Amino acid sequence: MADDYRGCGAGSVFLAFVMGAAIGGGIALLTAPRSGSEMRNKIKDLGDEARDRVKELADDAEERIKTVVEEGRTLLNEKKDLIQAAIDAGREAMEAEKAKKKQA
Repeated sequence: MADDYRGCGAGSVFLAFVMGAAIGGGIALLTAPRSGSEMRNKIKDLGDEARDRVKELADDAEERIKTVVEEGRTLLNEKKDLIQAAIDAGREAMEAEKAKKKQA
């Protein structure tokens, strides 16, 4: 159901969820009673975790895209060969009919 919602894919919905959680966590850290150095360390750690997660998601998306593109190329080549074979068969049938009419 999430795949069809306003054209957003499941990956986009998941990424929005992760980013929302990261922003919420950041706000929670900013409003928590801590010293400045503790707060900076927490924010730095949160930023590092978010960066790592986004990089992981980007790498995963890149791998999936490469796989889909390769599958698409393979399918396109298979269909191209099938269509070319159908065209060749049609030409041969047409030539055979022409030859029959010339003989008659």
